Amino acid sequence: MTCTQPGCTGTILDGYCDVCGMAAGSNPVPAGATGTQSALGALGALGALGATSATGASRVTSSAMATSPSGPAAAGPAIPEGGACQQPGCSGTIEAGYCNVCGTPADQLSAAGYAAAAGAPGRNGSGNASGVTAPTAGSGGHDTNGANGSTGVNGGNGGNGGNGGTAGVGPEISTRSAASSNLASAALGSKRARESGSIATRRTGGSQRLRSARLGGGITTVRPAPEIDAAKALLKDPSVPENKRYCPKCGEPVGRGRDGKPGRTNGFCATCRHPFSFDPKLKAGDLVAGQYEVAGCLAHGGLGWIYLARDKNVSDRWVVLKGLLNSADPDALAAAIAEQRFLAQVSHPSIVEIYNFVTHDDAGYIVMEYVGGTSLKSILKQRLQAAGRYDPLPVDQALAYILEILPSFQYLHDLGLVYCDFKPDNIIQVGDEVKLIDLGGVRRADDDDSAIFGTVGYQAPEVAELGVSPASDIYTIGRTLVVLTMEFRGYQTTYLNVLPAQDTVPVFQRYDSFYRLVAKACAPNRDDRFVSADELRSQMIGVLREVVALDRGSGAATSTVSSLLFDVPTPGVEPDDWRNLPALRRDPHDPQTGWLTTVSGTPQERLSTLRRAAVRTTEVLLEQARAALDAGQPDVAESTSGELLSADPWEWRAVWMQGLAALERGDSRAAQAAFNAVYGQVPGELAPKLALAQASEQAGDDAVAENLYVACARTDATYVPMSAFGLARIRAARSDVDGAVAAYRLVPMQSSAYRTARAGLAELLARANRGLPDLAEALRTLEDTSLSARRRAELTTLIYREALVTVEQTGNKADVRLGEHKGTPNGLRIGLEEALRELAKRTPDLSERVPLVDEANAIRPWSLW
Repeated sequence: MTCTQPGCTGTILDGYCDVCGMAAGSNPVPAGATGTQSALGALGALGALGATSATGASRVTSSAMATSPSGPAAAGPAIPEGGACQQPGCSGTIEAGYCNVCGTPADQLSAAGYAAAAGAPGRNGSGNASGVTAPTAGSGGHDTNGANGSTGVNGGNGGNGGNGGTAGVGPEISTRSAASSNLASAALGSKRARESGSIATRRTGGSQRLRSARLGGGITTVRPAPEIDAAKALLKDPSVPENKRYCPKCGEPVGRGRDGKPGRTNGFCATCRHPFSFDPKLKAGDLVAGQYEVAGCLAHGGLGWIYLARDKNVSDRWVVLKGLLNSADPDALAAAIAEQRFLAQVSHPSIVEIYNFVTHDDAGYIVMEYVGGTSLKSILKQRLQAAGRYDPLPVDQALAYILEILPSFQYLHDLGLVYCDFKPDNIIQVGDEVKLIDLGGVRRADDDDSAIFGTVGYQAPEVAELGVSPASDIYTIGRTLVVLTMEFRGYQTTYLNVLPAQDTVPVFQRYDSFYRLVAKACAPNRDDRFVSADELRSQMIGVLREVVALDRGSGAATSTVSSLLFDVPTPGVEPDDWRNLPALRRDPHDPQTGWLTTVSGTPQERLSTLRRAAVRTTEVLLEQARAALDAGQPDVAESTSGELLSADPWEWRAVWMQGLAALERGDSRAAQAAFNAVYGQVPGELAPKLALAQASEQAGDDAVAENLYVACARTDATYVPMSAFGLARIRAARSDVDGAVAAYRLVPMQSSAYRTARAGLAELLARANRGLPDLAEALRTLEDTSLSARRRAELTTLIYREALVTVEQTGNKADVRLGEHKGTPNGLRIGLEEALRELAKRTPDLSERVPLVDEANAIRPWSLW
């Protein structure tokens, strides 16, 4: 049976495609999408999952949500001229091949539209939403730079740029003061529950499957790893180094040498008298269970040696034998094997396959698929040897590896299983794929009796007391990401249960979103971590897009990926108005979502209708807060959001509304704290970063704001206009004219904000007055704006006034023309006279018009007639 996914050439094996990993019979994924998206439950700022924690916060699983693909639609005909744009949340139409609002090219939109957005965070309970979906990214990691004469943050004169291409965004400001994580953050999750003294439970949403066909998901590229011949992987001299010999029972060092003599490989622990043996129990040629012929040793693990063997019953295929339990008790051994047989039912393309469970000489073994690739631990070792020093993986590469393995975690969690012992040793790259190996530590999430396997430095801090859970797996994933991307010294001692401070780790300083991602994954309280591997993956995709955009360097994004949580920003007449920020998408699973579409009228009428809602679900309360803001009642919006947070301290959308209310009433510091908290909960989303940039700009934290505007402009095309306006304001305020010019030129011609940007550029050049060439460009730029006739006349007058002053001070510039006039005193006087008369004609107030006419008469050069 062949796979039905578009563009996939795989076949269905054991219920899944062997290429893209999609389940048999699943709906085709739209072209360019990364797979179905994650369900993002209500969130936490740093709290506990599963059983009740010390703060009283716990998670309860809600019903699973239906899958819903996201990303661009399947391939199809481009939207015709004049047709409606299919971007989610966009009201534009196609003009000259582009949307006149969001600027998306028509050939990137098919008539089928984008897939329906699926979900927003919600609470599981009476009349409330059951879950949340998070955003995904498709392609778009390799945006190109364009505009003529582009410039950086501090760079150059900006060149011509007449066609409004992509100018350089410029480097981020890498100072500690510019890190948004240093700002105050509103209380969320377990912290809010603790401060309020309430007994709150963490609500989780169901999960949605997110699968991609290759490493990097089309955002970045990872070099394929060659397959390793099984015979060449065998150890020539299988032995355990003395410094790695520990008692399997009490953990004390054993088998150590003394007085120059080597330590014993067999014996009894001097502390607990438990026997130990580091000699392989199987040797080449041994036939295990009458079927598996041992070839030799591959490695030594926590349960003993791992062997390579040939399956004599199945075409001599290579298999791996891993010790299951060292026990002299036959009954205990039989029970252990029976307990682990459920692993044979695990079937996922990114998880090593379990073939069998066998016994040999009173020892149990798991028989697994041989994966002839390279572990991430080995890749790190190879980089160390090549560089002569510790050389961690680039962040985009590490994210690509983990992104590819996360669907296998969600698969296990959906089966009620927990992996327990994830680390770089247990993920293998083969070609362009990765596999999760070593299922020896997998156990049922509800198993309170079996031994728990984990590794110091990776295992979650609550495991000893509360046991394992999907949240403890997510913790190990976060710790693994840190180990892969930095020299994490002290991760088993000083930083056993915490992360190093952001300002002490260069990779955290450079990639703030990455730091937020691992900080949430490794939150001390398990309720404050991502609620599922799918949610983690969806946010990780957004973070990867930002990382790739930052590494790409100067240049605005030219592609966009829709979010399931936020609409697109819509810059209006006032570019810094909070109403232009992306609006929250409604959760389609909320029982009142259908009713909410019928609520209309003025903001006050809507507010009145919403207050009378039969059931006050999460979406009803969020809509009520928005209506209050539209009615100019930020205090009502604040109290409504507080009502939501009292019921669910992890409801970050309520904090988002509080941030908007703070902007409405002019409290920029409160807005900063609110948006900073939201950023920490959905670090892969751009909307909180844009909102935080706006609040920071208003609060005077220009360095923070500029960094965030740059990140938004580099990552997604729909965020370029608002980010460009913010950058221009900040740079102009510090007299960085080149930087401000470059910012305005980031806005592409196809954007609905293009003419607004051109007007801003013209006024900037006019007021800066750096010479006639700039003033001439300002005049040319005015021709391509949407300004009113009066405003255009005002700016034209200003330009000619500045030009005349310049020429009178510095001398004639006859080679420079402003419009039809030469850069001479007489030429510019004629131009100024014409501008003044045009302005007078556009001025209705007689008391203002007469002085303009008098000035025009006075400035007119003398003539003979």
